[in-house]
This record gives sequence, C-alpha cells and structure tokens, in this order.
Amino acid sequence: MTERRFAQFKLVLLGESAVGKSSVVQRFVKDSFSDFRESTIGAAFLTQTVDIDDTTTVKFEIWDTAGQERYRSLASIYYRNAQAALVVYDITQKASLDKAKYWIKELQKQANSDIIIALVGNKTDLQDQREVSIEEAQSFAQGMGLLYFEVSAKTGQGVKECFKQIAVKLPIEESLKRRRDRKNRTVDLNRRPNTNEQQCSC
Repeated sequence: MTERRFAQFKLVLLGESAVGKSSVVQRFVKDSFSDFRESTIGAAFLTQTVDIDDTTTVKFEIWDTAGQERYRSLASIYYRNAQAALVVYDITQKASLDKAKYWIKELQKQANSDIIIALVGNKTDLQDQREVSIEEAQSFAQGMGLLYFEVSAKTGQGVKECFKQIAVKLPIEESLKRRRDRKNRTVDLNRRPNTNEQQCSC
C-alpha cells in the first residue's frame, strides 16, 4: 500500500471588509454558513486539508485577515512567506474589485515572487445584484497572471474547487523534498553511541 504524502502551505485571504472572506473560509473548513458574522479583528487562523489525488494531501494554514482600513498595515505580517493568496471581492460591489486590485499589486510588490494569487468573486447567489461582470474580472485576472474563480460562500458553489485548484498549482514535490531533507537532518538525541565507536578520552 502506497504511503500517503502530506505537504503544508501558508495561504492568506485579503480583500475589503464585508466581501465574505471569513464566510468563504468557514464554508471551506466547516462546510457551513452564517448570515450574521462579526467583522474579523486583526486576523483569524484556521487549517484544512485537500486531497490532490489518491496519495497526496495538501494542508492549508489559512490566515483570514481583517478588511477594515485600520488593519491594512498589519496585512503584510500575514502574507509574508505565504505560498498562496485569495483576494476576494463582492460581485455586487464594483468598489470591492478596485480594493482587490490594490491588494494584488501589494502582493506582487511585497510577497514571495512565486506566490500563487487567485482573484475570487464571492456572492454568486446574488446574480440579480451583480455589478462586476465575469468578463471584466476574468480579463483583469488573465492580464495579471492570476487564477480566477467565482464562488458563493452561502450555497457552497465553487468554494472547494477553488481551494483544490490552488493546491494543484502549489510546488508540492518541492515541499515534500524540503520536509524529507529536514527529517534527514534531525539528530536523534536519544541515540546511544555505538560501543564499537572510538570514544573521546578528553
């Protein structure tokens, strides 16, 4: 039987307040939705796994950041060293896409150069209130080299697929190799010296 492989990555969520970042994470981690959520203060930390195939599992360490203006300067603490980022906007609020574009530019300037960025339009269950067309957002994402998804945290539509597609794009083999290297470098402090080895007389 093939041994299961586990890779771990840090993922951060960015975007304006009230676009549904925490709801997207709640749907992904707990498969639930709350109509009334208090705004995130600072950042919230959650974890969840995604099975890539029959032998590989990716574990996400998720930092859900606050969207309020007063917390903006703290965001870099959370996206530093992140391997992936979800930049969320509300398809019913045109201004939220402009804020998303700001965060994408910040990530491209200050985050890891190889970070995987996904532009995510939330609230597809409110099609009758849509202000941002799929074509507009998708065109921007393609021009910036981003992944693009539309989801509904309320219904769950597209949420799990979004995270799975991000997981597939991550450097899994590289992560597994680093983990093996760290394991090989670990010194067993409980290991007793071989009696046949020459002992130091100093």
